[in-house]
Amino acid sequence: MLKLSILDQSPVSIGFTHSEALQQTIQLAQAADRLGFTRFWVSEHHNSAGLAGSSPEVLLSTLAARTNRIRLGSGGVLLPHYSAYKVAENFRMLEALYPGRIDLGIGRAPGGTPHTAKALRGADADLFEGLERFPAQVHDLLRFLTDSVEAGHVFEGIRATPLVTGVPQVWLLGSTGQSGVYASQSGAAFCFAHFINGAGGQQAVRSYRKSFRPSALNVVPQTTVCIHVLCAETDAEAERLAASSDLRILQVEKGEFEGVLPPEEAAKYPYSEWDLTRVRDNRSRMIVGSASRVREQLLSLAASYEVNEVMIVAGGYQFETRLKTIELLAESFGLA
Repeated sequence: MLKLSILDQSPVSIGFTHSEALQQTIQLAQAADRLGFTRFWVSEHHNSAGLAGSSPEVLLSTLAARTNRIRLGSGGVLLPHYSAYKVAENFRMLEALYPGRIDLGIGRAPGGTPHTAKALRGADADLFEGLERFPAQVHDLLRFLTDSVEAGHVFEGIRATPLVTGVPQVWLLGSTGQSGVYASQSGAAFCFAHFINGAGGQQAVRSYRKSFRPSALNVVPQTTVCIHVLCAETDAEAERLAASSDLRILQVEKGEFEGVLPPEEAAKYPYSEWDLTRVRDNRSRMIVGSASRVREQLLSLAASYEVNEVMIVAGGYQFETRLKTIELLAESFGLA
């Protein structure tokens, strides 16, 4: 049976506050826990009016305290902005408090504008150098998480605390094959962001598996794929509600995203011919429809990637739309 998981970006719908968006993320995580989803990840974005999640580590501690069994993780921590040592300590703390339930997903995207990245790293930071350092940061992070800093290394004798026996599951996240290369070289798991890039993911995952090097984290490759999903009682209702998601994705591309609009307002947006072409093209990153239709397409997607788990980003303007999506999928796949 296909396993289902969730990535929630704490989207802020027009007319709602960031605090309300974060409360909705908590409610969605509790529902996912109750319904039988495998894992629930939260994202990291900065200086965004339309996305409230800026600190996955802090949010994860609240989610873990309010759920019982579901795995919880970051999707993901933007490692180039931070110290690998501090990230290791943050997630060792979570692993100590909630053993066996924590995933550490890491990425190298800026999570905001270059100007915002400067604010995160310091005004004098070289942003390009930060990306170049990413592979070394990944290896340092894994050394700290597995207590394997070798003799003679610059960090010899340093251990990440608290000292715990378990290790968070480490995932590299990406929308290109390069992140798969980093994941295979480090022995980490790999999640392809099909919801960002609807082309080339299958080849990236195949290349990851072929080049995978066993490690203290994984002896065999582990993969999943993440895609936008909106599910409703009927195909027609799902298509109506998806107008909000179509516009949201387009506005993110155009740098105009200030929050999710209701479907009625999204339908009135003054789309140019270019906009309409992008909306049609972006449907390769989405699955929209009734439970039976979405189930069929999720199974097809999983088969094309050769994975036994798919992660969804539930779309829509109303929180109830996102909740209905995961309820219908849980019933359709017999998760609970």
